[in-house]
Amino acid sequence: MRAQEITFLNLIQGEKQFQVPLYQRTYSWGRDQLLRLWEDVGELVDQHRAGEAVAPHFLGSVVLAPGQIQAGGVQKWLVVDGQQRLTTLMLAFTALRDQLKDSGDPRGAERVHRQILVNEYQDALDHYRLLPTQADRQAFTACVASAPQAGGGGNIGGAYRFFLGALAEGQEAAASKDWLEAVENVLKGLLSIVEITAEPGDNVYRIFESINNTGVGLSQSDLLRNYVFMLLPQRGERVYQELWLPMQQSLGPKNLELLVWLDLVVRGHNKTKQSEIYREQQKRLQPLAGDEKALQHEIAQLSERAQRFLRIVEPARERSAPLRAALERLATWGGQTHYPLALHLLDLVDAGSTSPEEAAEALQYVESYLARRLICQTPTAGINRIFMEAPKDLETDRPAAEAVRRFLSGKRRRWPSDEELRTAIRSKPFYWGGRPPQRSYILRRLEESYSPTEPVDFAKASLSVEHVLPQRPAQAWFDLLADEAEEGQSPQELHDLLVHTLGNLTLTGDNSKLSNHPFQRKQQILDSSALRMNLEIASSKRWGKAEIMARADRLWERAVELWPGPIGGFRPAGEELSSWTELRAALVAMPSGTWTAYGDVAELIGSHPVPVGAYLAANPTVIGAYRVLNSEGKISPSFRWADGSDRMPPQELLKSEGVRFDRYGRANRSQRLTAAELATLLGKDVAQQTSNDPLPDGENTEAAERFRSQLQEHWPEAVAGVTTTLDFWRRQGGYLTYGRHEETSCFPMLDAGTSHRTHLMWPLALYPVTGTAEVVFQYLKDRSPFDDTEQRRELLQRLNKIDGIDLPEAKLELRPSFPLLVFAEHSEAICEALDWFVHTAALDLARRA
Repeated sequence: MRAQEITFLNLIQGEKQFQVPLYQRTYSWGRDQLLRLWEDVGELVDQHRAGEAVAPHFLGSVVLAPGQIQAGGVQKWLVVDGQQRLTTLMLAFTALRDQLKDSGDPRGAERVHRQILVNEYQDALDHYRLLPTQADRQAFTACVASAPQAGGGGNIGGAYRFFLGALAEGQEAAASKDWLEAVENVLKGLLSIVEITAEPGDNVYRIFESINNTGVGLSQSDLLRNYVFMLLPQRGERVYQELWLPMQQSLGPKNLELLVWLDLVVRGHNKTKQSEIYREQQKRLQPLAGDEKALQHEIAQLSERAQRFLRIVEPARERSAPLRAALERLATWGGQTHYPLALHLLDLVDAGSTSPEEAAEALQYVESYLARRLICQTPTAGINRIFMEAPKDLETDRPAAEAVRRFLSGKRRRWPSDEELRTAIRSKPFYWGGRPPQRSYILRRLEESYSPTEPVDFAKASLSVEHVLPQRPAQAWFDLLADEAEEGQSPQELHDLLVHTLGNLTLTGDNSKLSNHPFQRKQQILDSSALRMNLEIASSKRWGKAEIMARADRLWERAVELWPGPIGGFRPAGEELSSWTELRAALVAMPSGTWTAYGDVAELIGSHPVPVGAYLAANPTVIGAYRVLNSEGKISPSFRWADGSDRMPPQELLKSEGVRFDRYGRANRSQRLTAAELATLLGKDVAQQTSNDPLPDGENTEAAERFRSQLQEHWPEAVAGVTTTLDFWRRQGGYLTYGRHEETSCFPMLDAGTSHRTHLMWPLALYPVTGTAEVVFQYLKDRSPFDDTEQRRELLQRLNKIDGIDLPEAKLELRPSFPLLVFAEHSEAICEALDWFVHTAALDLARRA
């Protein structure tokens, strides 16, 4: 085998085709991997446009084996390893081509298409420079060929849509024609790949096995340790025993690696990636080679910094009470975003340059910055970079707290003002913001602001977030909301705009008791709560829009006291509302073959259907704007393409993508994406009700009886079919669990784990009151073997053969549903699909055992 470092452009140039063998898994990169790559690309683009000397970013290796050379000169290469990187870059170029075309640069679009994506003079499959495995082939070629189905469900379509959105937003933010050109140059020439080529006759599958079954390699900190002690032949043993080993033992491998990276960041190397720690530290220490005393001093400094870092991850070690409290709050918040700035502040404290109290106040501003952004659902892109820049960019001639506040208040750092905070608390779906522990933390801090004489011990209390106005309300709640609905607004639409806002949420240990009971019953339970915020809610006589908005304003007043705002406290002129940024991101995230409604988008971004419609009418070039329809599923009469557009009418375009319309011009409801589904596609942690997810305690007789009686009461025609199916499931080795909510959901569970590890999965969730069966692709995509898109697609297709089931392929990442009434006549066919599910899981178990 031979290896060479090469740019992506040089790798793919010529009449070549890269074929992914059938034994490899399908394309699997998700949003997190794509985001990391795009952040690296973004940094390179910024440096390139600034005229800086840019070192290529090492992307990894690609292992190739020579295939056939056909008449006509196309060289076939088997992609033994590295298909994820190759496919990702090809999809990035596909999106770049389409963005160039939409931006009025057809020549640039044609250049990318011919130079990167296709073999111009070849036909059929040979036309494509990359040929993924068969399961991904149709989705990939649809993107390259600009077919209407481009950007469908699954990981291939998701990656294409991710890059399409990232390029559109990046170009708008840059407001410059040369930005896309810089992206093209970076993707072609500044992403470095090691090309490893096998020789003819090598056993390709054995190479693949060898690469993918290797042991754990050396970490970046391991490499640094080996390098440093190679330079310490005389002092090495003593330095290792006295400095390095205690540091390594106190931190552990992961935190040691993190410290070595943070050490670079607080020294001003704020663009260093964690994958480049060893190279950057080696470059920094190289001039000290031959000076063992100086190297020992460097390790002593790192050891001292390790003790400060431990105070960040274990705040109980901090002696100052105010500083300890500030560090504890940030540790409870979670994540590592604040680490560079916190470590820099502790450096200042230990050096005597600032006081612990001053550092604590500075960290309060950090907490405020994070909390306000979460409440306002400000996009998180770039936030890590902001905190990495802080140690270098803080003003040194001011007190630390003032310097931190001024830094975070800077232009484009997006610290929401008091007014933005008030608007968000009143309208944003807070329940979909951040991670569940962070949502609970916000509510906890608001509860603590009441300064109760007997505060709740949150460390011991088992509390969860409760919707006072329920997520699944009984009719009595809708009757109450009907009195407050605006003209043309249904009680359901008003409910959807209110239910997830902060004013409607609280903490409780009685979530299952509160359920979706009428407010009078909830009052009785909340009135016995130890939380002051719950006593305040219980004092209300009713709970509708007026009460939720009034509470939102009270919570805003407390939030402003808890979390001080930026200096100036206003949004800079010309800066766009984050709601419109989120709207555009949501429309880009929609797979082809789906539609949504103005009300769904309004619910997602915390707005109202009217301004959403007005924004899209004024901006018809927004990607996916034609996919937003009215509540009936019809094209809005006010929607128009931009003047001069040659695009086909919106309904025809949607039909070409696979959206079905009835004779009245209404889009198929099964293909509609709700606000919750849009939020899921955006990567938001859309928490399902804990009470609606499977319980860990197996079959519960009381819950099973509740499920049966509710099914009998609401859908008696389905009882026999559901019972037959669930009995079949048990005979196949599965079991049943139930939710603890008043509507007692049922989950057919399967443990497909090994003797060493539990591996629970469930294909369906049955709801006996609402009368639906959810197919939980959203959960299955994280569970082998259904993390493979093709396996989920097979389940969908088997179910769709049954009359009454119509699951859109675009929802392979979500939780589409079908009526329980299908069980009445087709339980045997459903059992056949479930039999395939169990058999597929068993084969996977045998492979993993």
